Amino acid sequence: MERLGREYARLCAAAGAAPQEAVLRRLRGPGGGRLDLAAQSLSLPTCSALGRLLPGAAPLAALALGDCGLSEEGVRLLLNGLCTNTTVKSLDLKGNNLRTMGAEALGKLLRQNKSIRSLTLEWNSLGMWEEGFSFFCQGLRANNFLQRLDLRNNQINHQGAGELAMALTQNTSLQELDLRWNNIGLLGGRALLNCLHSNKTLKRLELAGNNVPGDILKAVEQALDHNQDREAILSEAQNQVNILSKEVLSLKDEKNKQFMDFVDTVDKQKEERTRSEKMSAARVSQLQEALDEQYSIMNSLKTKLQMTEAALALSEQKVHTLGELLSAMKQEQNSVAESHFKELQQQKQEGADRESKLLHDLSAASEKNLLLRNQVDELERKCKVQQDQLFQVKQDLTNTTAELKLRAVEAEERLEMEKRRFKQSLEDMESLRVKEVDRVAQQMEASERSMHDRIQRLEAIRISLDEELSQVKAAALAERGRAEEELMKARSQARLEEQRLEHLEEKLRLMTESRDEAQNCCLKQKEMVAEAQAKAKQLSLYADGLKRRLEELQQYVDRKEEEKVTELNKVKVELQEQIGHLEAERTAQSGLREKIAALERQLKALSSNHREALLDKEGEISLLLEKLRMKEAEISRMREEEAQRASFLQNAIMAYVQGSPLGTHSSRK
Repeated sequence: MERLGREYARLCAAAGAAPQEAVLRRLRGPGGGRLDLAAQSLSLPTCSALGRLLPGAAPLAALALGDCGLSEEGVRLLLNGLCTNTTVKSLDLKGNNLRTMGAEALGKLLRQNKSIRSLTLEWNSLGMWEEGFSFFCQGLRANNFLQRLDLRNNQINHQGAGELAMALTQNTSLQELDLRWNNIGLLGGRALLNCLHSNKTLKRLELAGNNVPGDILKAVEQALDHNQDREAILSEAQNQVNILSKEVLSLKDEKNKQFMDFVDTVDKQKEERTRSEKMSAARVSQLQEALDEQYSIMNSLKTKLQMTEAALALSEQKVHTLGELLSAMKQEQNSVAESHFKELQQQKQEGADRESKLLHDLSAASEKNLLLRNQVDELERKCKVQQDQLFQVKQDLTNTTAELKLRAVEAEERLEMEKRRFKQSLEDMESLRVKEVDRVAQQMEASERSMHDRIQRLEAIRISLDEELSQVKAAALAERGRAEEELMKARSQARLEEQRLEHLEEKLRLMTESRDEAQNCCLKQKEMVAEAQAKAKQLSLYADGLKRRLEELQQYVDRKEEEKVTELNKVKVELQEQIGHLEAERTAQSGLREKIAALERQLKALSSNHREALLDKEGEISLLLEKLRMKEAEISRMREEEAQRASFLQNAIMAYVQGSPLGTHSSRK
């Protein structure tokens, strides 16, 4: 409502007029969907603003404009705005002295508006001008939405009542009409009574204070009662028809639902069958993929084993090289120690020789002491020098021994370091080998688990395995044939060689005279025999290799046959399980077929019951229609009787009026 107040103020300001405070308060106040402007003197700018505001006034459901002193132009502006309004259900315009222009605006409103259900026009002057009221009646004739119309105190005469009756003959929505305190009279009452024969929707018609005779009022009341009874019967029949239609629709829905449930069950079975087929196809594809994965895993394991064997061989080679290096180092150390020991022995021997020479010199000096006293000092000096040299030699000896000891310690330390490195490398290699073995064992365990899990999926490759076995057997047979052919060829060559040797021996025996040539020939023959023996040995080795290969192929064939037997047993077990599942599905399908047959029987029974119920309901409807026809015939008979009675009364009244002294006096005059 606040928005309506702002819009009203804006429209007034746009028109250059001041908004009315009372109207602004009513627009801004809480109205609950009702705008009450009764007893407010509305100016022409206010009417223009409200006329512009009403087409979009969504929250308004009732509009009260009674006793507002509206002018003809103001009414026209307001009602033009209401023509396109779709929310106002009730309109009150009492006490506004509406005349020709107001009646024309109301007729236009009734023709165009489709939302107004109640229209109050009390205390106006719509019936004073016949032309304006005829426009109003034309609008009422075209309206099929108005349900209540109040025309009290509108100065409607018998001609206006005739126009109103003509409008009511075609109106199918008006249920209440209030015409009290007008000037309808006898002729207007008759016109309204006659329109009630064709109007079946009017339930309430107030004609008090209109100088209408009582019999006409009673006839109007009877017609209205007849309309009410007819409406009640029609509503009851419509309710029954609605109930029956609802029951029929419910039965149809139930039948459709049962049929759809049946179709859904069939579709579900089809979907389950297709799903099982898809699952079997997917399982076959999974088995194939698992087999391929197993082949790839086996190949990868083989490559890994080859790599590990190569790594182990490399590690063993490294260990061997390290051992050789260690032995070489030991030998080198031993040689160095021996050389040092030999040098030490040599130095010791040289020292001993020097000592012996000195002793000899001392003995010679002692012998020649007497002779060489002059040389004593010199000899002593030489002795000191010799002692110094001896001391120096001893020091050199100690130094060399210390150096040898240090070298020996360093060599031992190097040896210990090499030993530790070798041990560390061995431990690392051992740990790597253990880890690799553990990893390979884990992979082998995983592969074994996967093999155990996927062994059941090898049904699809049975044919391929059989083909491979047949191919392997054919290849083995072909290789065996080739080997036997080669053996036969080797034996034939050996026999030929033996025959040739015998022939040569015979020639040797015969050619004893030519010994030199025979010896040359013998040497040549011996060489040829050696070559033949080598070839025979090679052929025998090749034959042994072929035999071993044949044995390996036979073992492989036996192993494949054992695997095939185990796989065939597993396949047989799986086929037996699938046969059990298929038998269970067959029993379930037979149960479903029995259920379908029972449901079809139930559907047939329900359809027969439904048909019987429909026939019963059609019989009831026909009985009700027959009763309705009888009621309408009775009502028409009563109307005829009432019309005859009214004509008798009219004749009687006319005769009474003509026979009374008032009638004679008027005739004399």
